[in-house]
Amino acid sequence: MLITTHFSPAAAGEGRAARLAAAAAALAPARFLAKMAFAANLDSTGLRFTTRGLAAICLAAAFAMAGPGGVGASGLGEASVRMLVAQGGNVCIADVNDEKMQALHAELGSKTTTFKVNVMMDDNIAEMLEHTMKTFPGFLGAVVNCAGIGMAKTTVGKAGPHDMKTFDLVMKINTYGTFSVCAQAAAIMSKQAKDEDGEIGALVNVASVAAFEGQKGQVAYAASKGAVAAMALPMARDLSRFGIRVNTICPGTMLTPMMSAASDKVKNSLLADVVAPKRMGAPSEFAHTAQFLIENSYMNAQVIRVDGGVRMSNL
Repeated sequence: MLITTHFSPAAAGEGRAARLAAAAAALAPARFLAKMAFAANLDSTGLRFTTRGLAAICLAAAFAMAGPGGVGASGLGEASVRMLVAQGGNVCIADVNDEKMQALHAELGSKTTTFKVNVMMDDNIAEMLEHTMKTFPGFLGAVVNCAGIGMAKTTVGKAGPHDMKTFDLVMKINTYGTFSVCAQAAAIMSKQAKDEDGEIGALVNVASVAAFEGQKGQVAYAASKGAVAAMALPMARDLSRFGIRVNTICPGTMLTPMMSAASDKVKNSLLADVVAPKRMGAPSEFAHTAQFLIENSYMNAQVIRVDGGVRMSNL
């Protein structure tokens, strides 16, 4: 999960209309895209970031049973942290792996802080948010919220029916944790001043293509990510009166540390269903999508696949 805070509330009054008019005046599409910071160059200045200086909290997908919570210090989370820092944001890296967090923090410096979090514990999430706001006082602008774990178990296996403790654990981290972070972060956002468009901040949740095409052995994981995808519209409706947007990214097969360690056989089987390009997605491509969803204030209640056109087949 990544939470961004606005540390210059007065800057919100500068006027998005003027910025958009200036961007529209540059009729060449390339110049327009560059102004809006939707191009791949993450060093460009983003519209939403210049509107409201950011501080962020990042929990990203943890697909190994290293422990409950999110990984902001590697893979999708690390890419999101780097993107937000490059855009001028202050970032709280939330992770269960303290060593990786501290290494990333040491590299990126004072624009980041760290917090070891267990998203199954509401009090721990509250402490993480409090730590973020104390470290980067001002405006909570965005959350990139992708804490999760994966588990391979069939509905009925050699040992009998699916272990319900395992099912509950996956649901607790992937679904409950996501919702708890969103609810608590939104409660903080709701007390902040809106900008001229009536907006306060953005929540970016992370589901998976498994929400729609779960494979054999993914019943718990698919159910948990399906729930995250289903949250987008009702949560956006709930939070609309506060000016908080909600969107969800569904990554396909991404080149995360976990996937890098997989065998060639596993990698090739997953890539067989990718339409194009025939490769795994880069974490930076995920981060670029998160950036777009934070910056574009007309993106709301959407579930977006970032997957190379993959439609997962049965294993």
